[in-house]
Amino acid sequence: MTHIPMRNSKCQTRLKARLLTADGLAVEGCGFGSPGVRVGELVFSTSMTGYTEALTDPSYAGQILVWTHPMVGCYGVPSPEHSYCGVPFSYESERVHVEGFIVSELPPHNHYLSVAPLSEWLRSSGVPGMYRVDTRFIVKRIREIGAVMSVLAVYPEGEVVEWERLREELLKSRGYDYMSFAERVSPGKVLVHEPEGAPEAEVAVLDCGLKNGILRWLLKFKFKVVRFPCWSKPGELLEGFDGIILSNGPGNPEMLKDQVKTVEELLYSGKPVLGICLGMQLASLALGARVYKLKYGHRGPNKGVLEVGSGKSYITTQNHGYAVYVGSLEGSGLKPWFINVDDGTLEGLRHEKLKVILTQFHPEGGPGPHDTTWVFKLYKSMVLRDGGP
Repeated sequence: MTHIPMRNSKCQTRLKARLLTADGLAVEGCGFGSPGVRVGELVFSTSMTGYTEALTDPSYAGQILVWTHPMVGCYGVPSPEHSYCGVPFSYESERVHVEGFIVSELPPHNHYLSVAPLSEWLRSSGVPGMYRVDTRFIVKRIREIGAVMSVLAVYPEGEVVEWERLREELLKSRGYDYMSFAERVSPGKVLVHEPEGAPEAEVAVLDCGLKNGILRWLLKFKFKVVRFPCWSKPGELLEGFDGIILSNGPGNPEMLKDQVKTVEELLYSGKPVLGICLGMQLASLALGARVYKLKYGHRGPNKGVLEVGSGKSYITTQNHGYAVYVGSLEGSGLKPWFINVDDGTLEGLRHEKLKVILTQFHPEGGPGPHDTTWVFKLYKSMVLRDGGP
């Protein structure tokens, strides 16, 4: 076991924390948020800001998130009242989805929109956090061995959570790749969202963990959006709608066999389909392509992609641990649309016959510029050309 002791024995929160990974890395630090023990896949994000968005992103369900930027929590937790069409700007869903949160330092917060400090928000959400640790070392470890199952414990000073107990928690836990998370984050009922003014078209969403950011852009483009639970039948998403959205979401797409069958019917319905992140993976599986797990995933902003054909490059926001295998596209009808400039992985697909466009990156993301929101404009043109209200 590789043991990394605490850098400083004083914790202003009066909480301590321990992290144990399946490959034997044992890290001690200060705790914040909610005391408790949580197990999840250890991953990292290279974002500098946007921690409230990340923590509430359903795609992070089942994961312990390490933030690479050293100072986290400076602007606290913004008010959910700051919104568009009732959809909050600073939250990707109604609750925190990560299993745990690890940062280097936890400074005091100060911002005119802040309604609470980060630690208090995580405590009320029942989520443990860890700070005053060498996050650069942890991230380098993940890059070397890949995303790994881990356990995070936060407990009061004066108490001790033994390493053996944490090891036992890991041994009895299921691996991230063998769990289905979509049912956990999908809404339990149909949800309807209206744009400002009269809608120009109506789309159905197969909601495996839809981000608020995607929802806001759909509303900005004058779509009426109806969100269906991920276990809904194809007919429910087809009747009376002008187009289909396949949402982002967490976990291994190959665990969602029922959803893949549903998506297959939706793709061949003749209605325009936009798939994002997990939605692209489900569509690819439905058309006969294959997916594989990336070593440590793509998570963060400022990820460059290149558009095939035009040669144009775009800066995107990404959050995915799986990718579509380019060598499996033959016979699927899918053609590469975008390529990741760092490792050559597929970041977008278009179908040569069906009205289907797919992005692995998040076109709604604003890593600084809004480089790729034109994808929604393209999709809207497909829908209106097919016939809206």
